[in-house]
Amino acid sequence: MSQPLLTMSGISKRFGGAVALDDVHLDLYPGEVHALMGENGAGKSTLMKILSGVYVQDSGTVTLNGEVINFQNPRDALTKGIAIIHQELNTVGDMTVAENLALGQEPRKLGAVLDRKALKRSARAKLARIGVDISVDQPLNRLSIGMQQMVEIARAIAEQAKVLVLDEPTAALSRSEAQRLFALVGEMRNEGIALAYISHRMEEVWQLSDRITVLRDGKWVSSTKRGELTPEQVVQRMVGRDVQNLYVHENRNPGDIVLDVEALTNGRGIGPVDLTVRAGEVVGLVGLIGAGRTEMCRLIFGADRNAGGRISVDGQRVKIRKPIDAIRQRIGMLPESRKEQALFLDLSIRDNTAMSSLKLFTFAGVLKLRALRKAAQNEVKTLRIRSTSVSQLVSGLSGGNQQKVALSRWLLVKPKVLILDEPTRGVDIGAKQEIYRIINDLTQEGVAVLMVSSDLPEALGISDRVLVFRAGRVVREMSRDDATEEAVMMAATGLSDNSPSTLSSNQLEGDA
Repeated sequence: MSQPLLTMSGISKRFGGAVALDDVHLDLYPGEVHALMGENGAGKSTLMKILSGVYVQDSGTVTLNGEVINFQNPRDALTKGIAIIHQELNTVGDMTVAENLALGQEPRKLGAVLDRKALKRSARAKLARIGVDISVDQPLNRLSIGMQQMVEIARAIAEQAKVLVLDEPTAALSRSEAQRLFALVGEMRNEGIALAYISHRMEEVWQLSDRITVLRDGKWVSSTKRGELTPEQVVQRMVGRDVQNLYVHENRNPGDIVLDVEALTNGRGIGPVDLTVRAGEVVGLVGLIGAGRTEMCRLIFGADRNAGGRISVDGQRVKIRKPIDAIRQRIGMLPESRKEQALFLDLSIRDNTAMSSLKLFTFAGVLKLRALRKAAQNEVKTLRIRSTSVSQLVSGLSGGNQQKVALSRWLLVKPKVLILDEPTRGVDIGAKQEIYRIINDLTQEGVAVLMVSSDLPEALGISDRVLVFRAGRVVREMSRDDATEEAVMMAATGLSDNSPSTLSSNQLEGDA
């Protein structure tokens, strides 16, 4: 093997009293895809933010082509040929594609006037470099997330990037967009670019990577060639234990019907749908992208207005026109986009925990802060939320711990029904198992759980029944014992059981 293009040695970083990285090492070689794996909070993104100049390490060195380098900001890193594509894209949606591709380096005439012809010509050349042919005059926010990501990669390559970091690049991509990205990763590898690839998706890592480095609790665990470990061994190193019986499904004994939905529809292609959920039962909603699962959950919760149908809770018909109506009936909902719809990132764990139950902590219009703090501390302990204190801002938590905070809001309400839309999307395998445990614990308390999941093994693993959606309606119901991946796929795609199918469960991934 050639000499490493980049070496990170003894990297440590603290945020207040929390140790994010402790003596971490990483080598990146030219023409290599190096996967960086670990649970949420293991330090992967922090390490890459140091590499790309977002953070400055407290100790340790970064060496590029044998030269020790110190970055004060991302521009410093970019001038040295190091770029990062964050999970949250670093683009400006209201600006055109051409303007985004030239951010900070806009061509000028006479020293001051923007040269629009040169701007567009340069943008087209940058996109052509990665095989993309789109209008450069349209606002970036009109493109799909996958295409926006391609624009950002085109910009990085145009900056002569020698090292490219991809942080959860497929988290919001459709399958076809992901395949396009994989092809581009292969091309960049062939051109000698060193790629650091962060992903929780084991299938992607095995398809793309040459080597795998595992971090755990901010420490380096191992760096090995991909073929030297099995996926199970990688997971064991990530979590520090064997992951047996990942899908927690214990001591379920569903009781009476709690939620009864009849002929619910939005009048625009979703429904009519009939479904029931019993006390202590998990009902999984599965289907292909655009099948209507999320839309149906939003109708039940009152986030979208229904055009007909009936909802009953504990046998009593209820009117739900807005989310507050659902909350009054002790129906909670965890939406699929936690950062945009479920959390206040700039508020503390304590404040987020109380958002759905403020009445419990107010007297004469005044917040009872001591009671609120104690309740939040109890939720942190019960849900095993890793934090410095309940005063920590939610923005500083890992994805898995953010998801637990979002769940904690509803646990204080003591819900009868809890709707979970993609509850484990974007979290690592250790956090997933903890969320499965929380869901199972809720069923022991008699909570009726309605869960949307695009991870088919997950849906089948923790549900008592599954409802298959296609074109806005339920086309098949299956018990836990009868549900198989093949049977679900047949129903979801409209194929008969005798029809040949080359589809895989991965095609269930994406927006509901």
